[in-house]
Formats: sequence, C-alpha cells, structure tokens
Amino acid sequence: MGSRGGRAGGAGRPVRRSFAYRSQRAGVRPIRVHDTRHTCGRLLAALDVHPRTAMQILRHSQISITMEVYTEVPTEITREALRRLGDSLTGADGDQPGTNDQDA
Repeated sequence: MGSRGGRAGGAGRPVRRSFAYRSQRAGVRPIRVHDTRHTCGRLLAALDVHPRTAMQILRHSQISITMEVYTEVPTEITREALRRLGDSLTGADGDQPGTNDQDA
C-alpha cells in the first residue's frame, strides 16, 4: 500500500518535482513545499487572521497544531514590513508591481 503524499514516493513526489522546477524557472532559491505552508501560517498570524480560519486554510485537524506552530506575536516592525510587501505586490504604493524606486 502506498503512502498519501509521503516519502515513499506517493503523490508527493510529482508535486515536489513540479515545485522545484517552477521555483528554479522563477529564480527562487530552493525550498521545501512544506516550508511554503509555514510561511503561509506565519503570514496569516501576522495579519491577525483568526486561528480557526488559519486552521481551515492550513487544513490542520486540530486547533492546537495551528496555535502551537503559528502563534508568534509579530512586532509592529513586522506588520509594517508585511504592509509594505503587500502594497508593492499589488501596486498600491503607486509603483508597478515588482518595481523598486531604489533601483533607479
């Protein structure tokens, strides 16, 4: 019996290969697919998303998992950085998304 996305070569292997290929094409440093899950959880916590909502997004079976792993309290500096990142990605800062005034 194969594993469901486990390390035994189940459904997870094609996902990991595709993710690695797409990351390389995008010029992004290699990371594990699971690391993106942690990033998502930490961003949700920093954005004050309710833990039950984060639990559903991350597909955790128990709220305790969500609370134990993703409950770092972000600083105001972190919140400001996230706001600026969001603004730059959406173009809300007046620039085209992906541009940087400091490069000019």
